[in-house]
Amino acid sequence: MIEIYGKPMCPFCDKAKHLCDSRGWNYTYKSLGTDYSREELMEWFPGARTVPQIKILGKTIGGYDAFTKYIEETGFNGTGHE
Repeated sequence: MIEIYGKPMCPFCDKAKHLCDSRGWNYTYKSLGTDYSREELMEWFPGARTVPQIKILGKTIGGYDAFTKYIEETGFNGTGHE
């Protein structure tokens, strides 16, 4: 349901994973260079210039700040049922 596309040594990627962990939310983490290439990132997230890039239920949310804003604005609770 939650997909986080990040890279090693990325503090905002770590923050996104920690936020999910702290709330008990299941997520999939994919790492640049291991699970996907830079070219794939640009294909999947046109216009993205940073990681993490986050999707919820297949919907592109954006980076960490957009993720926290989405949670706040929608009341997202990790189940897909706001």
